[in-house]
Amino acid sequence: MTDLFTLLIALAFCITVHEAAHAWVAFKLGDPTAKHEGRVSLNPLRHLDLLGTLMIFIAHFGWGKPVHYNPHNLRHPKRDAALISVAGPLTNLATAFAIALLMKYLPQMPTFAFETLRAIYSLSIILFLFNLLPIAPLDGSKFLGLLIPRSKEDWYQRFLAQGPTVLIVLIVLDRLLAETIGFSPLGTAIQYGYEAVTVLIFLAT
Repeated sequence: MTDLFTLLIALAFCITVHEAAHAWVAFKLGDPTAKHEGRVSLNPLRHLDLLGTLMIFIAHFGWGKPVHYNPHNLRHPKRDAALISVAGPLTNLATAFAIALLMKYLPQMPTFAFETLRAIYSLSIILFLFNLLPIAPLDGSKFLGLLIPRSKEDWYQRFLAQGPTVLIVLIVLDRLLAETIGFSPLGTAIQYGYEAVTVLIFLAT
């Protein structure tokens, strides 16, 4: 029961700071859409997505409610869209780094606090890695837009539109492989990424 409770706290915290970062950066870059929708907020209820939350328990990675923005309000739409997108994963990475510092220099803490911080640390890195996948609606798909030439813009927009379907199919296939042959390509990639990020954070702290 305690493990479930700490996971719920970690989930609410990590997704909230991730989505709030998107909204705040969009607002700072000139688009008030997310602010008007109440997304520049640290209230978890404004950011949790039902399917994305369920996927945390089913597939051990997930997402929050997408932050909307109007590209017409951005001075440099393609660049600013990438900055808005990368703000979420980078906030998760910064969170993991801050928690690593806390756990290193404040080692004496109640067990529940330690387990909660450890859960937030782990989930922060998982969200950082998962959201960098270049598949819509994940953040990596918008960052990929910086590399797409203008001549391929129509293809890129179709790619974004098909992204949610591709993502669900990818997750389902990954789960089927995990259950039938005991190997999860996506889970394995995230695990290796997790270990690499943890080593870098350890060296930096």
